[in-house]
Amino acid sequence: MAKSLSGMYAALLTGFSDDGAFDANRQIAITEYVLRQGLDGIYIGGSSGESGLMSTDELLEQQRVIAGLSSARQSRVIAHVGQPNLRDSIALAKQAESLGFVALSALPPHSYPFSDEEIYQYYVGLAAATDLPLIVYEVPIRTGRPLPVDLLVRILDIPNVAGIKFTSTDLFKLSMLQRSRPDKLFYFGFDEIFMGAAALGCDGGIGTTYNVMGRLYTQLNKSIQASDLDTARQLQQTSQKFVELLLETGVMPGVKAALRSLGVDAGYVRAPLVEKVSDAEERLSAFLSGSEARAWLVTN
Repeated sequence: MAKSLSGMYAALLTGFSDDGAFDANRQIAITEYVLRQGLDGIYIGGSSGESGLMSTDELLEQQRVIAGLSSARQSRVIAHVGQPNLRDSIALAKQAESLGFVALSALPPHSYPFSDEEIYQYYVGLAAATDLPLIVYEVPIRTGRPLPVDLLVRILDIPNVAGIKFTSTDLFKLSMLQRSRPDKLFYFGFDEIFMGAAALGCDGGIGTTYNVMGRLYTQLNKSIQASDLDTARQLQQTSQKFVELLLETGVMPGVKAALRSLGVDAGYVRAPLVEKVSDAEERLSAFLSGSEARAWLVTN
């Protein structure tokens, strides 16, 4: 069952109004544009969606808005539900199940220096709360600590845990986990080096820049599977040029600026996030209008 969820998923952005409130109309605009790119699905309520700056009530509303889209119902939706406390995580998980989403995902609890056993028990409780498969999440850049391999293997063995979203540059650690639990799903989360993880046999990717260039990443994954390394390198280099620009503008602010430049009413990031430069939209527009990137875009 788990491997049927393999594929490429956009880590969906969140739509906010100009005053910073959750905006259902902008959420719909972003989601519908992303779903036109031919990806296998979307991953909602995660770090790319600024979930750390949102309340549980807003995340519940976001789930309902996305579930109301016919295009989303025809796609696969993975709901990230990883809140700092288990109670809120379970509330998000139960609604996601009732809305017909295909899977859950969750950061480990990260507001305090939780012990390995506390993290393990968090996942035990969350996995038992619904019948949906759960994708755990290794992302040291967000949590401030890499989880030990033995703890991750133990978590992968929890009933209902189907796999892991691995957002770390430690590809050796990824390989150890894959060899240890080959029946589990392994998604990779660093867009700019996806090729390396795909070559190691990852089951797919979940990425922020897929919101704009989902078609490119889908083809990159297909090229690796077909052993067409020349094409894969070219596509990864295009991806890296995009990411380099986003590092100048700020990643989430830059992706939203890129969408605005393509005619999508994506709005702006929620404070305290800000665009790092005053001309983010112009910089991203210049790149996306070039032939190297334009071929991978869908017109709005």
